[in-house]
Amino acid sequence: MTDPQLVELVREVLLAGCVVVMPVLLVGLAVGVVTGVVQAATGVHEPIVGFVPKAAAMAAALVVSLPWMVERLAELVRDSAGVP
Repeated sequence: MTDPQLVELVREVLLAGCVVVMPVLLVGLAVGVVTGVVQAATGVHEPIVGFVPKAAAMAAALVVSLPWMVERLAELVRDSAGVP
């Protein structure tokens, strides 16, 4: 494997990793913003009130998107290894 091939492989792996975790992170961001707004509006500033909904939503997003994530990563490995 030459240096340009290695650099391209590392670039593909990093890009695929970012794409794969994006759904879970976006759900966490959206739920975090909503709970932050609700906490600011109601005056409730308990850390657990912000953490539990975010953790539950991210876990649900992980369960829903896990088959897609595995397929994406398996596709990357197949392409990298040259297996049809």
